Amino acid sequence: MQPLLVVFEDLHWVDDETQALLDSLVESLGSARLLLLVNYRPEYEHRWGSKTAYSQLRLDTLPAESAAELLAALLGPDLGLAPLTQMLVKRGNPFFLEETVRTLVETGALAGERGTYRLTRPVEALQVPATVQAILTARIDRLSPEDKRLLQAASVVGKDVPFTLLQAIAELPDEVLRQSLARLQTAEFLYEARLFPDLEYTFKHALTHEVAYSNVLQERRRALHARIVETLERLRENRLDEHVEALAHHAFLGEMWDRAVRYLRHAGARAFGRSASREAVTHLERALTALRRLPDSASRTTDDIDLRLELRNALLPLGDYGAIFAHLHAAEELAGATGDDRRLGWILAYLTNYFTAAGDQDEAIAHGRRALALCTGTGDDGLGVMATFFLGLASLCGDRLADAVQLFQQVVTTLAGARAAERFGEPGPPAQFASAFLGWSLAELGRFDEAVAVGEESLRIAQAIDEPFTLMHGYIGAGIPYLARGDVARAIPPLERGLALCRATENHLWLSEIAADLGLAYALAGRIEDALPVLEFTLKEAAATGLRYTYARQHAQVGEAYLLAGQRDEAARLAAIALEAARAQKQPGQEAAALWLSAEITGRALEGERAEADYQHAMVLASEIGLRPLVAHCHFGLGKLARRAGKRQEAQEHFTTATTMYREMDMRFWLEQAEAEMGGQA
Repeated sequence: MQPLLVVFEDLHWVDDETQALLDSLVESLGSARLLLLVNYRPEYEHRWGSKTAYSQLRLDTLPAESAAELLAALLGPDLGLAPLTQMLVKRGNPFFLEETVRTLVETGALAGERGTYRLTRPVEALQVPATVQAILTARIDRLSPEDKRLLQAASVVGKDVPFTLLQAIAELPDEVLRQSLARLQTAEFLYEARLFPDLEYTFKHALTHEVAYSNVLQERRRALHARIVETLERLRENRLDEHVEALAHHAFLGEMWDRAVRYLRHAGARAFGRSASREAVTHLERALTALRRLPDSASRTTDDIDLRLELRNALLPLGDYGAIFAHLHAAEELAGATGDDRRLGWILAYLTNYFTAAGDQDEAIAHGRRALALCTGTGDDGLGVMATFFLGLASLCGDRLADAVQLFQQVVTTLAGARAAERFGEPGPPAQFASAFLGWSLAELGRFDEAVAVGEESLRIAQAIDEPFTLMHGYIGAGIPYLARGDVARAIPPLERGLALCRATENHLWLSEIAADLGLAYALAGRIEDALPVLEFTLKEAAATGLRYTYARQHAQVGEAYLLAGQRDEAARLAAIALEAARAQKQPGQEAAALWLSAEITGRALEGERAEADYQHAMVLASEIGLRPLVAHCHFGLGKLARRAGKRQEAQEHFTTATTMYREMDMRFWLEQAEAEMGGQA
């Protein structure tokens, strides 16, 4: 396989889709024969700094020697230029030096041709602006009124300037327009970027565009943006969808508030559809701002509610639950004031999910039931589906596993067949989400054959759809049942792909859960060196997002992995965090898992009585919920404790129970360990 060099320039202009591609490439660099080179201005930000494969070369101002070489190439060998070179060489910025020389030529201070210039006045008489922005402003001001006006109109269009659009707003005869463009190209403000299929110009430098735009008077700027919208609507009448982002941008800045709302919502929907969540949020927040500029009306109120619900969906993959709650709370007040029960039902359904994420299981269940009640009154079938799904998720996270299975199965059954693709405003089809979480729920109960089948089906559906948010759920659905069963060889691939995908697309919703699962899978497979960075990342991600869906579970899993790595103190610290969180959030199953981990730790420290108490407590909680794998693990742990204490009969009973349960659930990884312990017992 040949090595590959990939170059991306000017990332400060990057769009969300290209950024997602770059993030995905960065995630694969460690194992690929690929060199990725990028450049960007200081204001651009990325998340690659901690990558071992990443190196940064800061391009500061040129050292004096290099600046002198550049000036020599620009100016020429005339000895009379030495004072000018000496004055400029300390400035270092190559763009500044180029623009300064161009300014001196335009003002007559330099005469001749490039590379053979000579000074026409003493260097002491020259005035060089302090910044490149000031130089550009002065250069633009020296243009003829006609050329300056055209350059400013081009800057309002954007960095890239289609000729047909500029022609429509410039208000110049065609011959005059082309002559003016030729002069702007000669002065290197613009250059031809594309000839086919349509002629397009672009600004030579981002700063040139910024300076030209900043010097357009506000009222003219607004009028030009509005004219661009009208021109695009006329010229692209049958292709508006292709230009909706430009229409949204110009309508907003042109203060065409009604059209801005419409186009921004459309642009937000397009971005949302291609999983560009941050871009979707930007469009929708702008739409909300534009909506506030419209007169009060009943339709404005409903649009306000709907926009906030759309924002909730766009914010969901980002895990920004603070913003989600703010929008839902505002929407709830509006819907309550107007008596809009259908929209209120949707808000309550979304709040069910919010309170689940916040770890408030009682509020989550209460809101879900209210949403279902309103569904009955409004006849909104979609609301019924989503309220049921969110109640299922609340039940899974609250360790009401039997309820979770029933609710997720209800969603899957309701949306069987042709309805399986329906989305109800979600980033993907809820039928697929429900399948993934149904597999997870069944695995917790030890119904592994069903769990694996359902989970694999959720992944198959996701792969057919091939969208990041849906794939994430597919990887969860396929990975967790295998991990719970102890089949780490099959658990690791989907979990690895899920982690890479979520990191590349900035999908934080279940990122820490997937990372915790993968870290534990690595540790169970004996891949401790692979596990440790993933475990560290899990804890940072869980702390950063503040999501509480399975916060206790994640800390217990990471703690178990650290115990396998021989880091008992860290494992004990995490077990304590998991236990406290599970009790605070009324999650008895996650509490049982934390108690089991605590027993494993203290048992290895030969604190037999405390370990036995924790195992017994964990087993009672797990039995009440039906967590058969965890019950089996507790029997296995109690058997090892009893054997160390010399209680051979008691140890045999626990080992027998554990092996029987492992065999019934086909948990071969654990069965082999338990049988080995029984052999040692004999």
